[in-house]
Amino acid sequence: MKNLGSPDKMIRFVIAIVAAIAAYMYMATLGVWFWVLIVIAVIMAGTALLNFCPIYAIFGIKTCKAD
Repeated sequence: MKNLGSPDKMIRFVIAIVAAIAAYMYMATLGVWFWVLIVIAVIMAGTALLNFCPIYAIFGIKTCKAD
């Protein structure tokens, strides 16, 4: 069940990369925010790789082209 289009996937990959870089750069000083950024990065990258967002599915949103 694909519900993510290409622009949405790219935005999610960019957010994942930015969150991972921020977590890496400030890992010694962020404390719990380090883990929050890591979780955000993993979720964004995972949903982009799977072409599926569970929250979009709940609300019936599809950003991909019609099949």
